[in-house]
Amino acid sequence: MILVTGGTGLVGFHLLLQLSLEKEAIRAIYRSEKKLQHVKNLFQKENKLAEFEKIDWVQADILDIPALETAFTDVSYVYHCAAKVSFDPKDEDKLYQNNIVGTANVVNISLSTTVKKLCYVSSISALGNGTEHNLILNEETERNNEAVRSDYSISKFGAEMEVWRGFQEGLDVVIVNPGVIFGNGFPKEGSSLFIQNIKEGQSFYTLGKLGIVAVEDVVKAMTTLMKSTISGERFILVAEDVTYKELFDRIADCLASSASATKVKKPKYLVKKWQTQTASVLEFVFAKLFFRKRMLTKSTINSLYNLEIHDTSKIKKTIDFEFLDMKVYLKELIEKR
Repeated sequence: MILVTGGTGLVGFHLLLQLSLEKEAIRAIYRSEKKLQHVKNLFQKENKLAEFEKIDWVQADILDIPALETAFTDVSYVYHCAAKVSFDPKDEDKLYQNNIVGTANVVNISLSTTVKKLCYVSSISALGNGTEHNLILNEETERNNEAVRSDYSISKFGAEMEVWRGFQEGLDVVIVNPGVIFGNGFPKEGSSLFIQNIKEGQSFYTLGKLGIVAVEDVVKAMTTLMKSTISGERFILVAEDVTYKELFDRIADCLASSASATKVKKPKYLVKKWQTQTASVLEFVFAKLFFRKRMLTKSTINSLYNLEIHDTSKIKKTIDFEFLDMKVYLKELIEKR
């Protein structure tokens, strides 16, 4: 049996959609009935309601060991997609608990049961650091622990350490490090907020870069790696490194050409780093006074001006992998909204 944690998230949903086409039994973990109903609706839109019903849905939490142990009964392969995503410093403990402790629980139970192989969905934020003379990152780039890092980045790196521990103790593992994942089905979460913000008239941009990838490519890489004999390896999954300006312009063009939003304009005001840093001070005061979540932390500001690019030759060579064209993909994605 295959077990998927985080079955009601973007990667989890698309992974289950793909796995449901295969013959092996599937079990998926969910936490809330509301999210489960949302995924059920997505399966129905894909005319796959019968496949949804075949999945053994188990309500559990990766921090609830007894419930997790029940979910692992007779499981041979695990896709660990569950994670907490936040860049608010107030969520440091939640990130540690969900991403590091939760992953440790998944690894420990995998080691003590019938699990043969584990695939962990990490992030490019867990990778090493570029330098002034080399901005190209690969799977072996060293991580500078003195660099400014978000709590999310630290938690994903810590989770990877738990997976590597499992590998050292005899568990077959693979790790994927995707960039910002785009995909349909979750219009108010994650990367979809880029599209929503441009649609609502965002006028500012920076010239930093970010790695982007389609969720279908993430799922394809994960399932291919799990079916292979590959173990003890991590793989960067980035289809393209693009500046925020280029991404926002593409999104605006796609929205403008769609029937639903013909008046969308491209962002036109370049924001320099010092301006963002000034705004972060004001935001800090505002957040303290009104108990709001912070967005402009040191780590998020650095990411807005980051110029690192990602070497994806490893995944391409190892499993003969080709990424989808993100220009075409974004256009098709926005047309589906």
